[in-house]
This record gives sequence, C-alpha cells and structure tokens, in this order.
Amino acid sequence: MYGGNFMSLRSELILDFKKSQGTIEPMIYGHFSEHIGGVFYDGLWVGEDSAVENIRGFRKALVDSFKKINPPILRWPGGCFAETYDWHDGIGPREQRPVRLNWWTPHDGRYESNAVGTHEFMDFCNMVGARPYVAANLTSLTPKDIRDWMEYCNLPANTTTLAKQRGENGSIEPFNVEYWGIGNENWGGGGRMTPEMYAREYVRYGTVCNEVDKGNTRFIICGANGHDISWTRRVMKEWAEGPGGRDFTWGMAIHYYCGTAGAPQTFTEDEWYQLLFQADFMRRIIEDHRAAMDEFDPDRNVAMVIDEWGCWHKDGSGPSKGYNLFEQQSSMRDAIVAAMTLNLFNNRCDVVKMANIAQLCNNLHSLFLAGGEHFVETPNYHVYDMYKAHQGARHIATTVHCDTMTHEKFRPMELLSASASEKDGKVTITLANLSLTEAQEVRLIPIGGDIPGKCTVTVLTHEDAHACNTFEAPRTVVPETREIALKNGVLTLPPASVVMAYME
Repeated sequence: MYGGNFMSLRSELILDFKKSQGTIEPMIYGHFSEHIGGVFYDGLWVGEDSAVENIRGFRKALVDSFKKINPPILRWPGGCFAETYDWHDGIGPREQRPVRLNWWTPHDGRYESNAVGTHEFMDFCNMVGARPYVAANLTSLTPKDIRDWMEYCNLPANTTTLAKQRGENGSIEPFNVEYWGIGNENWGGGGRMTPEMYAREYVRYGTVCNEVDKGNTRFIICGANGHDISWTRRVMKEWAEGPGGRDFTWGMAIHYYCGTAGAPQTFTEDEWYQLLFQADFMRRIIEDHRAAMDEFDPDRNVAMVIDEWGCWHKDGSGPSKGYNLFEQQSSMRDAIVAAMTLNLFNNRCDVVKMANIAQLCNNLHSLFLAGGEHFVETPNYHVYDMYKAHQGARHIATTVHCDTMTHEKFRPMELLSASASEKDGKVTITLANLSLTEAQEVRLIPIGGDIPGKCTVTVLTHEDAHACNTFEAPRTVVPETREIALKNGVLTLPPASVVMAYME
C-alpha cells in the first residue's frame, strides 16, 4: 500500500520573504464547543458550587490554559446539538431552566440541564478572550426565533423588550455576536435537505435576520461534508442565481474529519502513515471546494470556513472509557495531524479565513481532557501554543524539497510539513516531521531575507509515538524549548515531531 525510499532524510525549506499569501487570519486557530458527550458538563463546566476550583462555574484550570493560546473564536452550541436547541431554554435563573432531551449525551440519560446557556457561554468567551460564533437552529426553530436571539444578543441596552430582558438576566450591555452560522450539517442530521432546499431556507432565514444588526453581523452558509463538491456547487449556484443571500453572506462552512486508522495508543506503523495521508487530503478539500465556489463567486466574496475538522477515533480510548460520547486520547500522531493541518491553513490563508478544530474538551481531537478534579492538556494543546505566534502575522511563502511517500489512494505526501510568518521583525517557522522513525535535517534557505545564526527552538516529541498525557501522568508529552546555533542554516527534527523556530 505504501512506498518510499528514505534511509536518511535531508530536506530543504526555502523561505521567500518577497512572496506572501497575505495576513494569517487569527480565526484559522478557532475552536468548537458543543453540548455533546462530556464537552461542557464535567468538562468546561463544573458549576459554581463545585469543589473543583472554578470561575463562575467554569473549570479554572481549563480557563487559565485556554487563554494562554490566544483563542480567537469559539463556536457554540453545536454541531448537531444546535439543530434541536432552543435558546430560550438557556436564559433566566438557572434553577428555573427546563431540562430537555439531548441524545448527544447518552451517559447521563440523554438529558440537557441547560445550566450553560447564552449568558454563560458569552461569559466564558470573555474569560478567555475569544469571539463567539453562534450556530443557529435552522431545522426546528423559525426564522423569527433566530431573529429574536440576535436581538437578545446584540441590540443596545434597554432599546427593546428583548434587550431589557437580557439586562434583567444579568447582561445589560450587548454581547455583539458577529458570526452566525445558519444551520449545521443540513445535508444530514440537520434536516436531510437537498442543496437547493437548504439554500432557499438559508435565504429565508437570512432575510428575516439580516436587518436586526445590519452591518455588524456575518452569516455563514452550511457547506459540504468532506469532498462532496456537488453540495458546494449546487448551493453556490442557488446563492448566485437565486432571489437573495448575496448581500448578507460572509462564508461557507465545510466539515472534514480525517477519521482514524488503528487505535490512538496501539496503531501500527502502516496505520501511522494511513492517518497522515487521510489528513493530508485536506489539501484537496480546500482546492476543490474553492474551485467550485469560484465558479459562482469569482471575486471570492464568500470566505471558506472549515468549522469542524480533526481526527475521529473509535470511542473508549479516553479516560472515561466510553462514558463520554466521542471522547478519545491524543498521541503524537494526533499532534502531527494538528500541526500539518495548521501549516496548510497558514499556507492557504488566502482562501481559509476561519477554522475550528473539533472539539475543545473531552471530544474527538480535543485540546483538553477533564473529569472531576482531574484535568490535562493533550499534545494538541501544545501545538496550538507553539503556533500562536502565526496569528495576525504576514505569511512567508515556503517551498519544501524533501522525501515523499506514496499511497494507492492519495497524492504523494511530503514527509516535511512547514509554514512561516513574520511579525514585528520576528520570524516564526513551524515544521512537522511526518516520518515515524527517521530524523530530518532541514536546511533553511532564505530568499530576500536573512536567517540569523541562532534561534529559539521548541520541540514537541516523544520516543514512543503512542505516548499520551493522562490524569496520572499529565506531562508525558510536553514541549521543550532551548536556544540553538544554526550550523549552515540546518535544523534537526527528531522523528515524529513538531518544531517551532523563533528568530529575532
């Protein structure tokens, strides 16, 4: 199935300071939190009366860690959960809120307490410095319901009855929610619609909602599942040729999960590369969907958003042993997937304007695992910490010359992933060595700029690529930082590693 010839890996990374794809939009480093499994309850949220240290009900350790990586935007309340969520249930005194059915939380009998609602979510965003991105329910609420939610969130204090109600519930000033997704996965659980059905519903909802806070809100279309180019083309055709939507649409949201290949802690060498090939397919996702969008939007007025992405392993590998739906452990393999994907987003910052890894805690490709008094940062978290300097920086064009692997179903895959940026006179280079067994010597070749003789290097790796951070051993996979001299401009990357080089 696989092929390659690389006994000794020596690579070149050309950095062309004269060429750039523009500014790396910070929202590429966005996140996602859904009322599913253990994301919120006993994850982010422990409650104000909990023995676990908290800030107004939110787990303090998580708040402190999360804000360190400068999260730019956080999507909520779903996901699939959004399409059955009624925002009215999550406002007012918490003890008076209704308990509803939530089939995405089977561990607690499929019930939603609504302890975390609009005010709590906005409070969490303020704690960590993230902008809110609200996924609105198109399937089971009316356009008027969503319009009222927008009015409740965004109108100035005491201007309308809903704005006054917001003040009575503890938030006099508006939340100023800018990003609104109109529907989620409407090709599937969000109504099983055809592209044409969805596009017309999107226009109906958008038309009703657009006047609430016109000029200050950005609407996002439900995009395709994976490589379903037909959905993109048909929705964009309706958008371009139909009766409306062009004046209030900001982006189209695509979902791509690279899936799994073997279990997180027992995968084979073949399965290591299988998953990386599947993750590398994100290149095709971006290229082919943008090409389909360009057929009807040649000026690129509609931004590409990838608001769900990541690995999706089988249940049971996380600390709850299957209690929390879709909870999974993360090893260096998952960290490599995160790193190579973020490098790709950086290099295609001309196209990708927002991306949200799924999800924040206790679910899929998560940054955190938590339960009771326990809390741990996964290797994925450390990748985001290492890459945060790219946010808002000027992209530097890179070209990689390295060994490749082949696969019968995918394009050849380079064994070196890299991106670079500069900001305030400082250069950040991030690299991932996709080889499981071989180190790489990477020679940095600058064009139109200089590489200093020394730099600060942060390395995330482990001698066992299956290693994970657990409640019992939370610092098994953590980065190490040191100053190094660049002999002949060469960086050495350990096998299965993520490396950040920072140069002043």
